Amino acid sequence: MGVLEQTKTKKIFFGADNDALIRIIIINILITALLFLIRSIYQLSGIELSRFQHDIAAWFVLPSDADTLITRPWTLITFMFSHTDLWSLIANMLWLWAFGFIIQSLLGSKRLVPLYIYGGLAGALFYLLYSNLIAPPDAGDSLMTLAGANAPIMAVAVAATVAAPLYRIFPMLNGGIPLWVLTVIYAVVSFAGISYNYPAAYSAQLAAAITGFWFVNRLNNGYDPGRWMNRLYNWFFDLFNPDKMPDTDISRHSLFYDTHGKPPYNKKSILSQERIDEILDKINSTGYDSLSHDEKDILHRASQEDL
Repeated sequence: MGVLEQTKTKKIFFGADNDALIRIIIINILITALLFLIRSIYQLSGIELSRFQHDIAAWFVLPSDADTLITRPWTLITFMFSHTDLWSLIANMLWLWAFGFIIQSLLGSKRLVPLYIYGGLAGALFYLLYSNLIAPPDAGDSLMTLAGANAPIMAVAVAATVAAPLYRIFPMLNGGIPLWVLTVIYAVVSFAGISYNYPAAYSAQLAAAITGFWFVNRLNNGYDPGRWMNRLYNWFFDLFNPDKMPDTDISRHSLFYDTHGKPPYNKKSILSQERIDEILDKINSTGYDSLSHDEKDILHRASQEDL
């Protein structure tokens, strides 16, 4: 059993702090719900659904045409949270919950979002490369798009399996079912849902699977591929957090209060002949060791001035 498999799993609840899995699911549901709401408005208004695809959905899903992508680059991110079919949304969120729960338990909440994004971007990249370089779509297929969380979930599924190949689910069933079995089932279902004449979507799934393997491999070698993403996320949201606001008085503090290790005030007694005579009389009476620190300092300064 690997080191990651020995990590004590934590229970995850809806609304728990730093629960990236819940946030990803909520974003998927909200964006898809928005698309379905707008589509319903089109239907109630008697507008053809093709208009909805062209006017609204096309700005969320990933186009296969590179020229179209240049005009809407944000679809590289939005496509992995947008579903054009209700049942695909439900199925994907169930699969994401199953594998995402395991990833959060084994690798931590901070690793799930970067893994999800990396898987989606890798799927988008290979989808575009295949569509534009290997097998460019015909004129009738130029409107083909990629939508849904299939690619990111494939990355999460493979990463969970690589991180803990001996992980078992449903332990009450004769010791449990190995995680790799669930991953194989998901892969079969996912590939079966892709049209056989749409190989670009297959390439997206394969690229996401490779990304999941790569992500865990880098973690095992001591490098966190998602560290920069988490830092960027924290920096951005700290801008809106009053508790994390930068100190605007830093320069003023450095100018007026920072003494750079030196005492800000050093008390020095005023030299006078009478004071020096008193100290000398005290030495004659009780000895030099009876002098205080200030008296010794006065004598030292007086000797320096005499020089």
